[in-house]
Amino acid sequence: MSSTYQDILPIEFPSIPSAGVYYFTTKSGLRYEVRFGRLQDNILHANIVFGVINDEFEGEEYITTNRGEVYQVMNTIVEIVKDYMRQHPKVNVFEFNAVGREGEAEGVENARMMLYKRFLPRIYEIGWKFKIDGNFALVTKN
Repeated sequence: MSSTYQDILPIEFPSIPSAGVYYFTTKSGLRYEVRFGRLQDNILHANIVFGVINDEFEGEEYITTNRGEVYQVMNTIVEIVKDYMRQHPKVNVFEFNAVGREGEAEGVENARMMLYKRFLPRIYEIGWKFKIDGNFALVTKN
């Protein structure tokens, strides 16, 4: 396996596993939050959102940047989602929204979703299926 897929940043795990909020900081100092939200009408369905939460981005929650750390960031998110799945083994639906950059066409698969598609099979292995619709991914247990 390439070292590209092995480089994982130190993770700050939630003190209460049910909290579902993880943090990590990149080598360039970007602080990321990874948050798992449960749907009110189905607690076995989790929505995953993540992004940079540094003050320098003035409240633009879940912004992402490209400082050459994309593989470290995604590898770390893979590990965080796997940890969440170990802590919550009954959750059987996960959803991701690939928020587009300014100027990207709505409804057309964006660069972020293409990146997610590359990493989703590393998180969800045998027994999971993917449904990608534009910039929305729904992952369900078979």
